Amino acid sequence: MSAQNSAGIQTLLDAEREASKIVQKDRTKRVKQSRDEAKKEIEAYRAKKEEEFKKFEAEHTQGNKQAEDEANKEAEARIKEIKEAGKKNQDKVVQDLLKAVFEVHPVVPTQESA
Repeated sequence: MSAQNSAGIQTLLDAEREASKIVQKDRTKRVKQSRDEAKKEIEAYRAKKEEEFKKFEAEHTQGNKQAEDEANKEAEARIKEIKEAGKKNQDKVVQDLLKAVFEVHPVVPTQESA
């Protein structure tokens, strides 16, 4: 009977080891599945946040674009004013330059004692 008990115990131990292996494989499989699911959730969250950021960026860049366009229009208007003022006074400036070049008024330097 002792041999029969010993064989029964050995069979139980073998069955326990086999069950332990099956449980370990199942745990490993579940861990991998959980990891894969977590990666998918993270990617979905990342994609959602990226989309929100792009939307936010597009909305706020629009305002900057409008401000930039207004500044460019204002700069163009100022440049036009300056060019018109230059054309308006161009003849007088040229005449004043020619007058300064051709009408020389020499001045004799005076010696000052130190």
